[in-house]
Amino acid sequence: MFTRSIWCAALLAFALMLPPSAPAMAAGDDGIVRIKSAYSMPETIKRIKKDVADKGIMFFDEIDQSKLAADAGVTLRPSTLIVFGNPPLGTLFLTSNPLAGLDWPVRVLVYQDEKGDVWVNYTDFMWIAHRHGIMDRDDAFKKASEVITSITSTVQ
Repeated sequence: MFTRSIWCAALLAFALMLPPSAPAMAAGDDGIVRIKSAYSMPETIKRIKKDVADKGIMFFDEIDQSKLAADAGVTLRPSTLIVFGNPPLGTLFLTSNPLAGLDWPVRVLVYQDEKGDVWVNYTDFMWIAHRHGIMDRDDAFKKASEVITSITSTVQ
């Protein structure tokens, strides 16, 4: 029995050392998924907004952060925040923990780096679930993850 316990512990330790699956690796330790766009800023934004509309997802806002910065006398590389969501799905997370409202609706940040590359970024939904201790909405988080992956694939 003792040998079996040691064997199980060794197997568990080995499993914990394995790298996470591909979708989990997309997010960094900070929970941010970073995707390099194959398109310019305007085209990237256009493609994301079109796919959101095509999916029947509610579009809330497009915030041109670089324009806001310029209006305040601050220089900022192109940066736009796109806000959208599906209330029947997204509000489920708030019923589990109202603080999840800090992360919903969905926000996608599109920005251009110093090399001119355009990046699409969002917070990984499983990371959000962990952050807010939501353990009763796995299917909803899985669905939301599939949708955001589909949306962001339009710019790759």
